[in-house]
Amino acid sequence: MRVKSVVATRQKKKKYFRRAKGAYASKKNRWRMVIQQLEKSMRHSYVGRKDKKADFRQTWIMRLNAAAREYGLSYSKFISGLKKANVQIDRKMLAELAVNDNTAFKTTCGNCEEFLADEITNYGS
Repeated sequence: MRVKSVVATRQKKKKYFRRAKGAYASKKNRWRMVIQQLEKSMRHSYVGRKDKKADFRQTWIMRLNAAAREYGLSYSKFISGLKKANVQIDRKMLAELAVNDNTAFKTTCGNCEEFLADEITNYGS
């Protein structure tokens, strides 16, 4: 007797069709088009997850640059001062401080300015 895999095949196809729900035109209801669309979607979602990290970093840097300029520092001098002051806070948390806790960010900028001023005075020594 021949074994028919109709149930398993139907379940597999239903799973694919469910994932393709909302796709444009025949990409949601024709089997071959569904497979192609899902393969393409999965490729782009992988790339999108990588791009999202770069987008967030870019946003944090923009926020830090704007906030640091309020206190007379450029972004590069701000980051340089942080490294010299041995402050180990990442850009995400610094941007969060700049947006939500302005007084803490102001003290951080003050620390940067002190270390940058020390570097300038000790430059020729």
